[in-house]
Amino acid sequence: MEGTDKKKVYIETYGCQMNVADSQVVLSLMQEEGYEPTERMEEAHLILVNTCSIRENAEQRVWGRLDVFRQQKEQHPNTRVGVIGCMAERLKEKLIEREQSVDLVIGPDAYRALPDLLEEVESGQKGVNTLLSREETYGDILPVRRGKNKISAFISIMRGCNNMCSYCIVPYVRGRERSRDPQTIIREVEQLAGEGYREITLIGQNVDSYKWKDARNNPHSFAWLLEQVAKAEPGVRIRFATSHPKDLSNDVLQVMARHPNICRHIHLPVQSGSNRVLKAMNRRYTREWYMNRIDTIRSYLPEAEITTDVMTGFPGETDQDHRDTLSLMEYARYDFAYMFAYSERPGTRAARKMSDDVPDHLKKQRLQEVINLQNRLSATSKEKAIGKTFRVLVEGPSKKSKDDYQGRNSQNQVVVFPREETKTGDFAEVKIEKSTPGTLIGRLADNQ
Repeated sequence: MEGTDKKKVYIETYGCQMNVADSQVVLSLMQEEGYEPTERMEEAHLILVNTCSIRENAEQRVWGRLDVFRQQKEQHPNTRVGVIGCMAERLKEKLIEREQSVDLVIGPDAYRALPDLLEEVESGQKGVNTLLSREETYGDILPVRRGKNKISAFISIMRGCNNMCSYCIVPYVRGRERSRDPQTIIREVEQLAGEGYREITLIGQNVDSYKWKDARNNPHSFAWLLEQVAKAEPGVRIRFATSHPKDLSNDVLQVMARHPNICRHIHLPVQSGSNRVLKAMNRRYTREWYMNRIDTIRSYLPEAEITTDVMTGFPGETDQDHRDTLSLMEYARYDFAYMFAYSERPGTRAARKMSDDVPDHLKKQRLQEVINLQNRLSATSKEKAIGKTFRVLVEGPSKKSKDDYQGRNSQNQVVVFPREETKTGDFAEVKIEKSTPGTLIGRLADNQ
């Protein structure tokens, strides 16, 4: 490693799509400093791990990786190790105190300081910057997208969160909401389309909170931005995530209905079906409000699929609260769900003010009931697709057979079909012949 001319940076990313986008920003910043990205940790001069603090197991995985990085540093003492992202923001100097091999600790809003902090490290100090910002969006930085996938890409349109859900650490580690200049977003969309990307996902902690005022002080909403993006590149599929139920407006649904290149999929995290628990979570909507949103989505976009997040075992959750969640899931008929048991996160309001009083065995039991129900709902959702033809973006070979391709339809469902003359990056018309709870299986429509 010491004999190479150009310094190399290796980065591992854990957590959400926002972290993926942030890692791409960091790679761009480091390239400007003369670093070359590498996928081999062994040849890196700088090792970075971009971290997540949403759940405890995400942090535990990082601690395990730091053990590996320490061993690498013992073999190559000039290697620098940095922890960036949400875990860095939450733990700050504690990371350096606990793990001496860590040279840098940098929060999500301080990535521009990375070169200066590296200079501090070279002078024998530790580099720490976890200051949160009310302005930083990295909107002027063109992310470095690596790997063979030139099909789909994420574009971050905003940062931070103002919702203060009582269980969530995000506002504490990513700061307040601020939106990115729409012109920089449109330019990035156009550039990606020019490079051959076929699908773009607009991401943010809560995309529906996007707000921008132009030079004349005219406000622009997420619905406005979504329409501008859809019109800018009609041949590119547009997705977005994630929506907060209280902010998903009819305007957004109307824009989706007007533009066929906006995908017919909405991720709408419910967390709980109990009004009492929703209030304790500070979700700021009721069960009835959420059900109305489901009805409205189906009225504007009857072909859309809805996915969600469900949490079991929140403090004080009763058997009736759990039954309310199950019944709401039945009502919504989700195509897919991220499901997990409550994990107390230090620093949140729930950790400070509420007792984690649901026994672990009961959390797991309720979680299993949620999983069992969702498996049934997913199977029913996929069965409805049998006999229909979908436009599928081909992502590459199927995981099970090189003779098959897989891709996703507008509803974000995985579709597997014989590859025949198609290639990665194509749009293919696929008629569905059968299904599993997680996959649609079909054949090219032209060959029926």
